[in-house]
Amino acid sequence: MGATTTIKYEPVIGLEIHAELLTNTKMFCRCPVVDPTISPPNTAVCVVCTGQPGVLPVINKRAVEYAIMVGLALNCEIRETSIFARKNYFYPDLPKGYQISQYEYPLCINGWLDIELENGQTKRIGIRRAHLEEDTAKNTHLNDGTSLIDFNRSGVALLEIVTEPDLRSAEEVEAFARKLRAILQYLGVNNGDMSKGVLRMEPNISVRPIGSDELWTRTEVKNLNSIRNVARATAYEIERQISTYESGGQVIQQTMGWDELRQITVPQRGKEDAHDYRYFPEPDLPPLQVSHEWIEEIRAKMPELPDVKRQRYMDELGLGEYDASVLVADRAIAEWFELAVSEGGDPKNLANWIIVEMFRLMNKDGLEREQISEIKIQPAQLVALIKLVEDRIINNNTAKKVLATMYAEGGDPVEIVKAQGLAQETDSSVLQAAIEQVLDENPDEVQRWLNGEEKVEKFLFGQVMRALKGKADAQILGPLLNTALRNRHE
Repeated sequence: MGATTTIKYEPVIGLEIHAELLTNTKMFCRCPVVDPTISPPNTAVCVVCTGQPGVLPVINKRAVEYAIMVGLALNCEIRETSIFARKNYFYPDLPKGYQISQYEYPLCINGWLDIELENGQTKRIGIRRAHLEEDTAKNTHLNDGTSLIDFNRSGVALLEIVTEPDLRSAEEVEAFARKLRAILQYLGVNNGDMSKGVLRMEPNISVRPIGSDELWTRTEVKNLNSIRNVARATAYEIERQISTYESGGQVIQQTMGWDELRQITVPQRGKEDAHDYRYFPEPDLPPLQVSHEWIEEIRAKMPELPDVKRQRYMDELGLGEYDASVLVADRAIAEWFELAVSEGGDPKNLANWIIVEMFRLMNKDGLEREQISEIKIQPAQLVALIKLVEDRIINNNTAKKVLATMYAEGGDPVEIVKAQGLAQETDSSVLQAAIEQVLDENPDEVQRWLNGEEKVEKFLFGQVMRALKGKADAQILGPLLNTALRNRHE
């Protein structure tokens, strides 16, 4: 008998993204949009968003404008006529028994978004559609088996973005998710806070033999509260499906939940197909008409988006591609950086301190980079710290210590340096005395240098720095040490 052929699989992944739009009122009524994590339950509600009989919805114009902005940013075709539909399903969080959405005639279609991969290449991900709908209420399940429902979220304007199944790895999913979130933040239509559920990303995942064009059974993963978890859940589900097929089993089309504690996906319920929802046109809403003039008016008001900003940072500020890409990845980071530049900071120096030192401190505290506006260091303070280094009042190592103090406690770097006596020692006589003491204490190393081992000079330099508690001016110390060593030879 011949050898058994091992099948190699590839993932096929599409994303569904639900983004609550930052409108003041809900999608089809005048109820205010409130933060459901802090507002008392069921206080921002009315007869429309709780599904009372005999009421009529009215389309939120600002929500339509925001949806068009997203469609333009995603290179979509904006339909001048789109139609709302009833999506019928029955859950306690859906008071009418149907959701007003768009199906056959969505507002935005046939778009794309380019993502940058780790190998430096760019990949284009197709955007199938972006359509408007209303959000559902929020269920809270208690340990005693009962559930509570908060209708504050019911009816909030929601934009659903659906990609083509063009993604092939968890890494590509993460790159797409981060770039899309940045675009939504730059546009000002969504704040990107997945922990509060205002942005929800749900990967649809299947695997198939490499080389096949057939789409195998897919699952959808929900309950993902961060982009990191989107990537982790995707990676786990890919491996779970491959393992299932390799063991002779079959993947079931179903909705999976992400168990963050165990870092695994778990079954929740069967996954519906479109025909299960019995879509039909919403009889209480006329077709949505969007003029070409209005679309162009919105296009003209579009803010600078990440790709354009990155190129500007490279062309005008002289940044490298990597630094520019990191700084524009989140709107909060770009705004923080630009404030620092406006305070007179050198862009290249600022980029280095932000990306290397500040992100290192934030990472230790488990902060995401987009939380940069929450830290105690202000842009003008980082500029002032870098100036202390440029003016040779402190050296780089001391500056890192001062930055750590600023991060932990806040405060002005000039005052911290003064209070802690951290200014560099520039007095040649003080430096010379320290050099002579170190050379006297290390005669063997001095002799090695005299015998031609020049690398020993670095060790002696470090010893002098240590004796002066790291405060020596390196530009003065280096030549003085070299002269002192030469004098020993004579």
